[in-house]
Amino acid sequence: MSLNSNSQNLPNLDVYLLERRITCMTVSSIIDAVHTACMQGKKITVANYNVHSFNLSMQLPWFYHFLQSSEIVNCDSVGILKAIDYMGVKLPLDYRASYTLLMPKLLEHCNTHGLSVFLLGAKPQYLEAALDNLRKQYVNTQFFGHHGYFDKENSKQNETVIQKINQEKPNVLVVGMGMPIQEKWVYKYRSRLNVNSILLGGAIIDRLAGTVPDCPQAISNVGLEWLYRLCREPKRLAARYLLGNPAFACHIALGKLYAPPLRVQPMQPIGSYNLERNAQMSNLYLSLITQQNQEVGAAVLSGSPSI
Repeated sequence: MSLNSNSQNLPNLDVYLLERRITCMTVSSIIDAVHTACMQGKKITVANYNVHSFNLSMQLPWFYHFLQSSEIVNCDSVGILKAIDYMGVKLPLDYRASYTLLMPKLLEHCNTHGLSVFLLGAKPQYLEAALDNLRKQYVNTQFFGHHGYFDKENSKQNETVIQKINQEKPNVLVVGMGMPIQEKWVYKYRSRLNVNSILLGGAIIDRLAGTVPDCPQAISNVGLEWLYRLCREPKRLAARYLLGNPAFACHIALGKLYAPPLRVQPMQPIGSYNLERNAQMSNLYLSLITQQNQEVGAAVLSGSPSI
């Protein structure tokens, strides 16, 4: 059974894929959460699950704990949605909130509402190029930054970076130092950062600088962004994709056989954004998912092919 809904009416869901909590949210819902944190003076961490981060969560206990402790861990991959589908629940593509889709909308929102942004990561020249591009395009937003080529184990250098961030007091901090380096740094220092929202962005700063192109949407929509990126950067990404993708497939296949059933529930609210609407839509949507799971179970008992 396929569940189709308008993206404006999709609820925020917590989906537990092999007990990894994935907060399935649309791009607009994530921006709502960031805006609410900024307006209410709160701090949230927006991490993400793709195939690579899922594999890391299976290998590194601290990485798993970091993702579980983050307020939002959105779906950044068609591969994750396909795994959820394979485990019995088909979710719309609207729940894929990749940075290719999220970042332009977030920057437009920051520009409209005068929210400040700090970029942390990339080589110094790429960082400056990204800042120059953003300042020209989003004139109502203040942009700050620091490159990512500092010694993460050096307390003095870390202190310098933290002080610079806290001096600017940005609403949005985008950390783009690659997995799992960026997660480890945020996990260690986020309690000391005077910001409203922390987003883990991977190579997003290089993309904003124009040195790394975005994957065409037609390719990413069918789940082949990994192949596009592999073709462009084979040396750097060969191990991640050629070894990581089969490993992920094995995890999911074994989970289908031996893991408990997939759990789906309304996302625990962050702040007070759209709570009444989200609760109403969650109840409706979960009733459809329950119906789908019952049909899957009936198909299994009858010997029919699973959907």
